Amino acid sequence: MKVLCDVHISYKVVNFFKNTRIDAIHVNEILDDSHTKDKDICEFSDQHDYIVVTKDLDFRNSHFLSKTPKKLIKIGLGNISNNQLIEIFTQNMDAIQKICEQQESFILEINTDSIIYFVR
Repeated sequence: MKVLCDVHISYKVVNFFKNTRIDAIHVNEILDDSHTKDKDICEFSDQHDYIVVTKDLDFRNSHFLSKTPKKLIKIGLGNISNNQLIEIFTQNMDAIQKICEQQESFILEINTDSIIYFVR
């Protein structure tokens, strides 16, 4: 599993992924760092088989309208702490990894009361 964390995802979350042996990068480490356009993030993630982790609704819309990024984890939890987000990932990592291994294209939405995924 490989994740590319969007600009509003903390490096603390990136380091959590790395510490759990997941190949993780932050958008600030590639292309035009924090100035990278969403379109370019989508292209990069699809070319290199990364899952985009974001809070940005534009990526969800792009997935449904343009089928890119192919793999997306959309965080819809409002203003929670990084530790709370990491705890949610920790509690659900087995299920997340299973979806990632089995599906070529998907959106996994993490909301306040549920985790929903859509397969394309």
